[in-house]
Amino acid sequence: MEDENSMDVVSYGSVNVDNICYVNRFPKTGETVHADKFETGFGGKGANQCVAAARLGASAALVAKVGNDNWGADYLKKLRSENVNVDYVKQCAGLPTGFAQITVSKEGNNQIIIVKGANAELNRADVRTAKHLFEKSKILLCQLETPIEGTLAALHSFKGISILNAAPALKDMPVDLIKAASILCVNETEAALITKRVDITDVQQAESAAKELLDMGAKCVIITLGAKGAIYADNTENFQCTHIAANKVGTVVDTTGAGDSFLGALAYHMTKHSKMDMKSHITFACRAAAFSIQSPGTQSSFPFASDMKSFDK
Repeated sequence: MEDENSMDVVSYGSVNVDNICYVNRFPKTGETVHADKFETGFGGKGANQCVAAARLGASAALVAKVGNDNWGADYLKKLRSENVNVDYVKQCAGLPTGFAQITVSKEGNNQIIIVKGANAELNRADVRTAKHLFEKSKILLCQLETPIEGTLAALHSFKGISILNAAPALKDMPVDLIKAASILCVNETEAALITKRVDITDVQQAESAAKELLDMGAKCVIITLGAKGAIYADNTENFQCTHIAANKVGTVVDTTGAGDSFLGALAYHMTKHSKMDMKSHITFACRAAAFSIQSPGTQSSFPFASDMKSFDK
């Protein structure tokens, strides 16, 4: 029987209810536009990444907080249906479950506004409560949608491989956060903000940003680049970046959650294929992200193991 405190993947982070509007184009300042469709779904980077790993076959647990409301109760049911361990997901009295307002354009791009709700209460005490989970599990996923103090405690307490998805990005990223994780994963926008660049538009610029993040104390860095794939570099003596191309897809429907699909798949692959190199792990994660952007919604677009077997390599 599997030890309930020993998981392939632990995700410490946020839980949000997603309200998604699909529009022809984003409104300008002060403008009202009509949406073609409206959907409500389950999101939050912490929960998303956990579900993404579980769908592929990882044993996965979530450490998080939801409101003591109908949304919180419904979310717990949803997580259980996805085979996610929710022993350390607490319902908070007097607080709403986190909320995200998402607008998706016809090109599949998105704009997101988040209301923290119960996510704001996730803290060091929750790390202590889940002590055995942090000591015995293989991969930890953390993000920045919950208070930093708790995230740092989670990263410092974890005994296995930790991955920090520095999203939403912080303009003045604490060096302690950068140094604490085994792997720092950001997209091009987040990498530009942390390294104080105007933007990152190509692989060469991403490689330069990765070098700077390593100089800031990161142990290894992954920068995801959307349609351009991803790059990877670690702090070995001779700096070298590896570029992994993205999978070509027919139609991009919705990019919401693609990064979370990537990270959940990365964590899954690292636990199940630990002898493979990082390029192989990232290649698999890129495939999962490519699969997800071809369907609407967030968690609903994440692939199962059977999808990955049939998806064009």
